[in-house]
Amino acid sequence: MSSPPFPVLPAGFRFGAATAAYQIEGAHDEDERGPSIWDTFSRTPGRTLGGATGDTACDHYHRYREDVALLRELGVDSYRFSIAWPRLLPQGTGPVNHKGLDFYDRLIDELLAAGVSPAVTLYHWDLPQALEDRGGWRTRDTAEAFAEYAALAAERYGDRVDRWITLNEPYCSAFVGYAEGRHAPGAEEGRGALAAAHHLLVAHGLAARELRAAGAREVGITLNLDRIHAASDRPEDRAALRRAETLHNDIWTDPLLAGRYPRYEAETWAGLADGPWRLPGDLDLIGGPLDFLGVNFYRPTTVSAAPHRVADPGQRTAVDIGVAELDPYGTRHTTMGWPVVPSALSELLRDLHVRYPQSPPIWITENGSAEADTVAPDGRVHDPDRIGYLADHLTAVADAVAAGVDVRGYYVWSLLDNFEWARGYDQRFGLVHIDYDTLTRTPKDSYHWYRGLISAHCARTEETAR
Repeated sequence: MSSPPFPVLPAGFRFGAATAAYQIEGAHDEDERGPSIWDTFSRTPGRTLGGATGDTACDHYHRYREDVALLRELGVDSYRFSIAWPRLLPQGTGPVNHKGLDFYDRLIDELLAAGVSPAVTLYHWDLPQALEDRGGWRTRDTAEAFAEYAALAAERYGDRVDRWITLNEPYCSAFVGYAEGRHAPGAEEGRGALAAAHHLLVAHGLAARELRAAGAREVGITLNLDRIHAASDRPEDRAALRRAETLHNDIWTDPLLAGRYPRYEAETWAGLADGPWRLPGDLDLIGGPLDFLGVNFYRPTTVSAAPHRVADPGQRTAVDIGVAELDPYGTRHTTMGWPVVPSALSELLRDLHVRYPQSPPIWITENGSAEADTVAPDGRVHDPDRIGYLADHLTAVADAVAAGVDVRGYYVWSLLDNFEWARGYDQRFGLVHIDYDTLTRTPKDSYHWYRGLISAHCARTEETAR
């Protein structure tokens, strides 16, 4: 089967690959690293598929040089990785773990020697367990501790890191972790989840201030924004769409990009909407300047109305916003069960451009597909569906750029197969196959396709410059 043609992106467009600390590092109890909420959650029976943990994962902590060599051979401009907060500050605050600081020194220096620019995510869900024991993201203290952590990281690595991402997908941290209970810390709360959402935004604002004070060149945040459609034009389905947009998108984009709280929050959360966790000046802090907005995208959703339980401010249980998700797309699905609709990414980017015309440049900080990958008898991993997914979504990005959206770059998710959170090791997103018994790395056909895309882009850029 022949590979699809390479999408054409403008000169200066950058390509990268992404990972996250808990998903690949392993070494969970080495060199004085403290436990995170994901260590605790994954060890709780029934929380992850097959009881999987990130104890070893891809063993990147010991094999980072091998992984950087894969990045160098891939030809990427940048590598997006996250720092494990409990590796630097085992208790979340207080005494610093110098062995943890040294590890990321080694990784960053190895990347620079390979000609790959480091892009650091400060928080990719691995909150130190000690902070969760004191209330976690439900409390403002955790946001203030995050600022301390950001200042430490900026002081140590700021001379070598160009691009900083404060938070990855705060929606998942707040709502999947504190409302739905499917991710760490496994809570099912209403007020707790909304307080967590706000404190995550406050944490972003505080961290951005610390990063800028340390001279950071680019500061942004990554959101997993959804392209959501209503099942019909019925008023009740349009109202469900408003509530879904509020939960998934507006709770983040309105404070960050427009200096306001979401218009339909009272309709969505009733008595829980305007909680005591909001303080004067928070919107100014949260809405400080961004150098870029990171967008993670995998698939669209369609919603219809469902019974909407009005929230009681005194209740602790999670809030039902009265939405049912449908799947009318009739397309191929990845092994995650997600429909493949590349045009939805272009729609999302154009909609952001229209709704927030003064928004900063966009980076696609995650995009990729989980597929049923195996090593074939010829020793290779043939993954044509992933290649098609990447080609079609990069074409969607090119379409958005042609429509006037300022998209600067694209990070494929992921460099490596890895621990896929509650789904354990059942899902494979990597350009590189990991044998979890031997930890052998095998570049897939998609790795070679992506390398060819980058090479062709560089050659085209050089030709244009002549």
